[in-house]
Amino acid sequence: MSKENPKTNRPKLSEEKPILTPFSEEELAYFRNLILERRKEAQLEIERMRNQLKNENDEVDKDNAYSFHMADAGTDAMEREKIYLMIDRQQKYIGYLNRALERIENKTYGICKVTGKPINKERLEAIPHTEISIEAKLESKRR
Repeated sequence: MSKENPKTNRPKLSEEKPILTPFSEEELAYFRNLILERRKEAQLEIERMRNQLKNENDEVDKDNAYSFHMADAGTDAMEREKIYLMIDRQQKYIGYLNRALERIENKTYGICKVTGKPINKERLEAIPHTEISIEAKLESKRR
């Protein structure tokens, strides 16, 4: 006897196996390359922001503390905080991309984790790390 899976409202099998990807090996290779390229861009962006922080810190060390107005120091601190937040956001994005690569490897890439249905290829090209279909996304916004 099977029970309902609360996430999908579908009958839950005793040993539910993951649904395999609807994509061919060539399509998975395409998405793998797309994800790797996006990950590389994000890593370069993180490196650029870290260099920006380093350069700003070097400039602050060169300047005399009396040459700064308090408002200038506050603005600089706020800018540094903004850069730290952007670095954190890029690191999370890289984590999402890495999980998408794992799904490609275990052949579950492109399957909505909510509905269990294939995710539209165009959606994956726009957001290659997504785990949910547009239908599931719209449904979650209605709630």
